[in-house]
Amino acid sequence: MTGEEERAQYDELCAYTLSRRDPEFVHQLVVDAWAAQHATAESKPISPVFALIGLYLHLEHGYTGRQVQLAHMKLAKNRKLWPRLTPPIERGRITVNEPFRALGDAVRDEAAVEQAIGRWCVSVWESWKISQDTIRELVKQELNIEVSRRA
Repeated sequence: MTGEEERAQYDELCAYTLSRRDPEFVHQLVVDAWAAQHATAESKPISPVFALIGLYLHLEHGYTGRQVQLAHMKLAKNRKLWPRLTPPIERGRITVNEPFRALGDAVRDEAAVEQAIGRWCVSVWESWKISQDTIRELVKQELNIEVSRRA
């Protein structure tokens, strides 16, 4: 798959998640998974840091996308210098393609799309293992949220 095809799938998934207007705002998780999976050494530090904070809060603290969005807003007000993270070589086995493929069933089963997005988030978060402690510490310092490692 080309980068353009992958970007088109991401754009379509974004359009779908935004159109749902769900109170949990799963769209934020799509944005964060994409940003973390596509960060480069040239990315502004805020991009992978915020994306990984979003994935961490969702996966290890049970935050909804809306709660992640609010945390991002709070972080943006408080801190201006973010650490530069080194992106891993492998960014997760699951890509936007899996939740995109689930869109075909979205009319019948919105939960299937959300589950695919969840698997994508897990895959991306796990690929950044080397930066996870940095993210946990940032969340503790900046949001006063204790470190958690949900099973």
